[in-house]
Amino acid sequence: MKKRNCWEVKQCGRETGGTHEKDLGICPATVEVRLNEAHGGKNAGRSCWVVAGTLCKGEVQGTFAHKYKNCETCDFYKQVKQEEAHKFVLSAVLLSKLRK
Repeated sequence: MKKRNCWEVKQCGRETGGTHEKDLGICPATVEVRLNEAHGGKNAGRSCWVVAGTLCKGEVQGTFAHKYKNCETCDFYKQVKQEEAHKFVLSAVLLSKLRK
């Protein structure tokens, strides 16, 4: 089973060639290669909650520290956490990959 990325589930249109690429810009999660394959996703597509500049309820979010509380309640975050179960990578580990 192919694991779906956040832009596929949320249909935000901010991926390259997406419907909102021009007006909202490309989402940083779609191009964050340091998190490629995290939770089986493309780039940060299944770890978007640690990437600044993603959308939530139509608004661009800031840093992890500012947005994580919103992300914890996100259906997509909960879905990834459930799907990955004991293989779920903690945010601190994902963030450390962004510092490299």
